[in-house]
Amino acid sequence: MPGDLKEGRIVIVGASLAGLRAAEALREEGFTGPLTVVGDEPHVPYDRPPLSKQVLLGQATADSTELPMRRDPGAEWRLGVRATGVDLLAKRVVLEEGESLPYDRLLIATGTRARPWPNPEEGALDGVFTLRTREDAAGLAARLDARPERVLVIGGGFTGSEIASACRELGLEVTVAERGPAPLVGALGGTLSKLAAVMQRNHGVDLRTGVTVTTLNGNGTFSGAELSDGSRVEADVCVVALGAVRNVEWLAESGLAAGPRGIACDAGCRAFNMYGIVTDDVFVAGDVSRFPHPLFGYQMLSLEHWGNAVEQAEVAAHNMVNPGPLQRPHLSIPVFWSTQFGLNIKSVGVPTYSDHVVIAQGSLEARRLAMVYGYQGRVTAAVTVDMAKSLDYYKHLIETAAPFPPPPGAADRAIAADIPIPSLVPDPSVLSHGPTVALTGHLPDRRLTVV
Repeated sequence: MPGDLKEGRIVIVGASLAGLRAAEALREEGFTGPLTVVGDEPHVPYDRPPLSKQVLLGQATADSTELPMRRDPGAEWRLGVRATGVDLLAKRVVLEEGESLPYDRLLIATGTRARPWPNPEEGALDGVFTLRTREDAAGLAARLDARPERVLVIGGGFTGSEIASACRELGLEVTVAERGPAPLVGALGGTLSKLAAVMQRNHGVDLRTGVTVTTLNGNGTFSGAELSDGSRVEADVCVVALGAVRNVEWLAESGLAAGPRGIACDAGCRAFNMYGIVTDDVFVAGDVSRFPHPLFGYQMLSLEHWGNAVEQAEVAAHNMVNPGPLQRPHLSIPVFWSTQFGLNIKSVGVPTYSDHVVIAQGSLEARRLAMVYGYQGRVTAAVTVDMAKSLDYYKHLIETAAPFPPPPGAADRAIAADIPIPSLVPDPSVLSHGPTVALTGHLPDRRLTVV
């Protein structure tokens, strides 16, 4: 490694949102050396949230989602090239054609991919889609534009629910099959997921909960599915929305602490090796990372959030070019949002890190509310439905470890009349979808350690 951290060679694997923002931040931090960005897709970094919203609704095309550059990072872009390994000792990234790239510091920002249907033959039927890439979105949008008789969505998480919402807005019949008791339950817990279920059904969604899809039918072309309760759904389009898979397989022989939950790193985004020793020249950012957060029991968090990717990339870039005493931690509070069925849902904190909830403002009946989550007497999260202006107040309560239930503050009515009730965070193994914030140490209501 060069004596001056502003010099040397940096390689970023992942032409993603995190990869782009890190490249920009490196130049803003004064890095002057060669910078290479490797990406397995043939496109420059693009924005993924519009793919399940504007693109499906025909309000934008998939190729119009390119992310704007805040500044030209002066990078060499190696697009459509897959990284297949890292040699930590030789400090080289191995590419699929056998070429290798030397580095002084490496940033891994490979993100996630859509979890495929477990039966490859059924998943290859014409009319069966996942939604993660520009090509996925363009193909699905074209199929929806052809006005199918019915769309089957497998998985009631945020992606599946947003797809179902787009289908109903387009006037298409849609069935959602979810293994858990309600849509969004893995992200929001049992109480608020009841509102999600009501909203889907009120908007004409054929919502099937507590069931799994056992078979996708078709002779070359998808024609329907068999469900675990013995029923059958006739449909001509199927969207598999079973969550995400971290892109870590290429690191299997690297010696880094990479696994299904992501790549473990410290709060400064420095990757751990397989023995739990922090590295000095390998950094991680974005959806592929797992990092500890002191506000949530120092548990390792895995996030699939747009804002987290940006903030973590900037912290990683800063720490890559600054010595230890000047490095800073990534301690921002997780924030995410979703728009579906006419509702604007925003969350701050970690709703799954909770044992009780209380409705601090509004009501489920009004479909406009602020729900606060607590764990062992401390505020850990809040979710608003069409009340986003209150979110900053609850964010402050989380940051200051305020007691739960919270005192009246942003509330438009006294909350003393509301009794905290269990948050009913389910075991992820009973869901078709996963939480957008995952605690990868243990669930708060179980004394289990994931090894």
